[in-house]
Amino acid sequence: MKLTEAELPKPLISVVVPAYNEEAVLNAFHTRMSALFEQLPGYRWEIIFVNDGSTDQTQRIINELCTRDRRVASVNLSRNFGKEIAMTAGFDHAKGDAVVVIDADLQDPPELIREFVSEWENGFDIVYATRTHRDGESWLKKATASVFYKVMDRLSGKVKIPRDTGDFRLMSRRSVEALLQLREQHRFMKGLFAWVGFPSKAIKYRRDPRAAGETKFNYWKLWNFALEGITSFTIAPLKFATYLGLLTSSLAFLYGLWIIGKTLILGQDVPGYPSLMVTMLFLGGIQLFFIGVLGEYLGRIFGETKQRPLYFVQGYTPAGSAGSSHLTIDTHTTGNAQHCRHQTT
Repeated sequence: MKLTEAELPKPLISVVVPAYNEEAVLNAFHTRMSALFEQLPGYRWEIIFVNDGSTDQTQRIINELCTRDRRVASVNLSRNFGKEIAMTAGFDHAKGDAVVVIDADLQDPPELIREFVSEWENGFDIVYATRTHRDGESWLKKATASVFYKVMDRLSGKVKIPRDTGDFRLMSRRSVEALLQLREQHRFMKGLFAWVGFPSKAIKYRRDPRAAGETKFNYWKLWNFALEGITSFTIAPLKFATYLGLLTSSLAFLYGLWIIGKTLILGQDVPGYPSLMVTMLFLGGIQLFFIGVLGEYLGRIFGETKQRPLYFVQGYTPAGSAGSSHLTIDTHTTGNAQHCRHQTT
């Protein structure tokens, strides 16, 4: 017997929320999301909080939310693995027909998800938010972020990473399934989101300051994140080393011919010790710099060859557990995509 449109199950939208020491903002975030759900009654919802090894009361608050709200799920990682892997853990456990990823700090307004859903209904697989303003951030952070996106735009080749775009986005089920096939250890999610392709749409918005708490990304972590993105997503630094080496060798050869000509034809002495020291230090510095670049790539190869799981889960509470104080302990759930997908469906 064919079901009518009213009898068909409502589409499920999963909201993945990576959280690290976010005790100050979780309740406010849940309140904003609950209000949004009431505005979109044509869908079923689940919020998957991924606790990335927090040292404060983040997990306790998530447990309370699971007890109060049947739409809330908890993925408690065994330690801090970093935001990129925490997002991956959330995608692994998400069951929705579409999956939204958003930070808990409320800098990205949950109300924008209404526009995400509307564009998804129009046929776009990926709908992402592009920042027009970055309120609450220093001029230095804004300037370095602008430089980073410009550099990545030039280095990324055929895969264009949208500028001024973070992780806040909606992805269809087929784009999520494509993303979950990419299991590399060094994960630059902004690059992976762009790499999978599929029809995409940008939504512009003004990013708000944090609602509470402090940012977990200082300038040193941001520098390492930029380095991770460049070395994980492009081999342009290696190509640059090749071209610079060829240019330096060509200039050195021409300069050698010039010195020989001056000595044999004009009888001039070869330049002395200072010019020799400057040349040696310059070339030595270039060599050491690109040995470091090679080391970065070699270290990533070393990490990939170990084939370790991306993460371990020490506790998982699925959505629909409201009213139960029992937290499901699952020490076997790992970052293996196939295992997690079977377990959570």
